[in-house]
Amino acid sequence: MPTQDTFVRRHASRLAPIALVFAAAGAALAQGGCASIAIAVAPDKVAVPDETPEFRAAESAFWTALHGGHYESIESTLELYQRAYLKNPASPMTAARIGWLHTWRVAELARLEGKAPATITDDIVLARKYFGEAVHLAPKESRFLGFYASLTMAEGAVHKDEATTRRGYFAMNDAISAWPEFNLFTAGISVAMLPATDELFLEGLDRQWQTLDVCIDGTFDRKDGRFDKHMALETREGKNRACWDSWAAPHNLSGFFLHMGDMLVKKGDVAKAKVIYENAKLPKSYATWKLRDVLEDRIAKAEGYVDDFRKTDPNGTGKKPFWAATFACTGCHAE
Repeated sequence: MPTQDTFVRRHASRLAPIALVFAAAGAALAQGGCASIAIAVAPDKVAVPDETPEFRAAESAFWTALHGGHYESIESTLELYQRAYLKNPASPMTAARIGWLHTWRVAELARLEGKAPATITDDIVLARKYFGEAVHLAPKESRFLGFYASLTMAEGAVHKDEATTRRGYFAMNDAISAWPEFNLFTAGISVAMLPATDELFLEGLDRQWQTLDVCIDGTFDRKDGRFDKHMALETREGKNRACWDSWAAPHNLSGFFLHMGDMLVKKGDVAKAKVIYENAKLPKSYATWKLRDVLEDRIAKAEGYVDDFRKTDPNGTGKKPFWAATFACTGCHAE
């Protein structure tokens, strides 16, 4: 019987290719293991708040643009934030502001009057990326998480990538759990473009009703639909502050009811929509809201807008609902 050594010498030419394969595989595994270890032990990116002159200049430009509704200032404001980010890429607020500006640009693309380029979808990708950075640096800031979730779902829709869409959906659920008063609305507007019969659209509409529940710390009367009896609950403190007007969103409540009414019209529940629209007149700030004429037009002609609101082409003709209009962001945030 040949010894092991004899067997190896006799079959060396046949064994050599096999040995080379195993050697290459071993090297690859070793290299992969080293890479995994190197990545695992890399220092984590830690948040460093930004108070530099570059950041302060960007903040000033941001609020001037948003409160003034100056959509045309998005690019120049992005430039300021990007300069600040390059100096301090560990600032969660800088990353979030960049994400927000990209979101604003795509949210109000109706301002481009049907001439939005296909590349505007890149704003969705960039917004998701920068909100992702903000979430990584400030994981307890649930507002960042809500926007990140919304943009992740939008990016999944662009790429028709169901896994990404689902990842965004479950991230949104986490954001809602963390701050429902803020993120239930975000969840609703994130799915408002879906068909009126889609389960996610209907869930998003239900989440607007849930917003009213958490804002009054009780159960809102959906059958009645009137909010006037709850106006005395207005606050600037705690999580419920997200329910009311603020310096950042001076017409938050009116904008919310306009959006919710539009979702109800899209569903076909026009009578209930008109009740919700009337709630937009309740805040003291209503007298200075620039969308008063839009609201009155909705109340008078909502029956005729059902089909328009059900259209899914953002560049299409017809009356545009809140989430596809020129005021999708500024309806709440512009002075």
